[in-house]
Amino acid sequence: MKNWTKSLLGLCAVTLSLVLPVPLRAASLDPPRRVNAPYFDGDVRYSEMAVFWFGYLDSTSNFSDVRIGYNDTYLRVEMSIFDRYLWYDPSPEDTPLDAWDAGTLYLDIDGDGGGVPAADDYRFVGQLNWWETGDQWQAAYRGDGDDWVPTSLPFTVTSGWRGNAPNDSVDDRGWVLRFYVPFESLGLSGPPSQGTAWRMGTVLHDRDDAAGTPIGDQAWPETFSSQRPESWGELVFGLPSYAAPQAIQSGTVTVREGLNGALVPDAAVGGTVGNMCPGDPYTMWNVWANANFGGGNRFNIQNLGDISDWPCFAKYYVTFPLDAIPAGEAVLSATLTLHKVGGADISLAQPSLIQVLTISDPWDEATVTWNNAPLAAENIAQTWVDPVTSEYPTLPGEPSVWDVSQAVADAYAAGTPVSLVLYEADWAYHSGKYFLASEEEDYYAEGRPTLEVTWGDPVGTVDLVASADTVASGDTLTYTLSIIGSGQFLTLDNELPEGVSAPVVQDPGLQYSPHQLTWTGIPDVGERVELVYAVTVTADSTTDVVNRASLTQADGLESSAVSVVLVDPIKVYLPLVLRYGG
Repeated sequence: MKNWTKSLLGLCAVTLSLVLPVPLRAASLDPPRRVNAPYFDGDVRYSEMAVFWFGYLDSTSNFSDVRIGYNDTYLRVEMSIFDRYLWYDPSPEDTPLDAWDAGTLYLDIDGDGGGVPAADDYRFVGQLNWWETGDQWQAAYRGDGDDWVPTSLPFTVTSGWRGNAPNDSVDDRGWVLRFYVPFESLGLSGPPSQGTAWRMGTVLHDRDDAAGTPIGDQAWPETFSSQRPESWGELVFGLPSYAAPQAIQSGTVTVREGLNGALVPDAAVGGTVGNMCPGDPYTMWNVWANANFGGGNRFNIQNLGDISDWPCFAKYYVTFPLDAIPAGEAVLSATLTLHKVGGADISLAQPSLIQVLTISDPWDEATVTWNNAPLAAENIAQTWVDPVTSEYPTLPGEPSVWDVSQAVADAYAAGTPVSLVLYEADWAYHSGKYFLASEEEDYYAEGRPTLEVTWGDPVGTVDLVASADTVASGDTLTYTLSIIGSGQFLTLDNELPEGVSAPVVQDPGLQYSPHQLTWTGIPDVGERVELVYAVTVTADSTTDVVNRASLTQADGLESSAVSVVLVDPIKVYLPLVLRYGG
């Protein structure tokens, strides 16, 4: 009766609509810059978009924050540009759009890279304008396997600016450029499934006078070449989540400046405590982006929608050593805790969604500045942070916590410290949140930035996947055994089920004896081993083939997997009903 009940599952063909889980982050970071775009069920909310940045700031060169998010209809990309002099073309048909203040968005929707612009590659250009309406200040291009070709497809670009006025030599503050790219315009019926990766690049074009004195473009990522999609960064749809490996918890460590001798370098850059919102032009364009605050005991994290307030923007860099975690362990979880001690104006402040991004490049707290600080590698976590509840909170302040498990696991696997940067995409004024730094005095050491990591002894795992869910007698069936290593000696046993022939083994490490496959090895922690074999189905109709595999490691811990394949299941077809009439 048990087998017959299983076979009944094959009686009808049913189409299911699945809600996909939050995507897991890819195992490696290649290309070196990645942004995970959040999904919105409705309007794409400005303050909750993912944020990254690029550029260099001085009186001639520009810097840009970039926000990104998507919903069921379109991808939204917004560039907030720090720019002293604003110039646009009132008659944009006269010169190329990118010969003025403009931005370009590049998308490779197959994510396959490549050395030339192909048919799956798109280029969208938008130029600053006064307050006019119309599409004269935007253009779209598509690759043809050799170069970029103008194309007509629906998308929207809007812009705005802050300062004196465009097209003069009086100081301005900056401008914004917004791209709304409908998925339908890219030949898609809706957004990609979560976890889908595209290639993406953004370019900032600058003009500072009527003559068009040449100013070099700035781009994200720094490897970017417009003709080589393989050089672009990566856009992943959906925010990542951490899948903790199977392990037996064995330890926890707290890492904080001065605790057990740990050194935790940190520094804020931009409009942090001690450099708050300078207003004189010389400081703004020549000093602000080159100031170092590595010795400060308090720092600010802030951003907002009004580009004219960019001197108030601030982000925070911190690095934690991981040498207190023994070798050969599996990271189960990790949290970052910061203690909040103030804000820009707590009577008006709103909550902020502060994001954590990883850093893959070196930096020095004694020399790091807004201009030389490394770009983010990837956004991996975010937490809502409320304003402080008191103008003078009791030290060590109010804790805010982020889940940084993925960042710590990656750094631990690479044998490096974990380096992070915190920033936000806020719209609201007075959004700055002040925290204690590693340099806070010993009396309030508990409030210093803190990393807590829990690890465990890894457990080897096995998964068993068949090439089909249903087969006919006489068909060939291929099984794939996927083993994840634990650093220990592993033994695999796979007893072949009734109703299949002797296997044709494709891996010499997989040994066959009558009705049994075995394998042994010592793969590294997290290393994947795939073993493939094929069998011929000999079982009678309307039955099932149940295949079981078990994996045992040296310390006795076990993992198992089961695959059930239906043989010639009974099929029932429902009648087709046609309805006529109004």
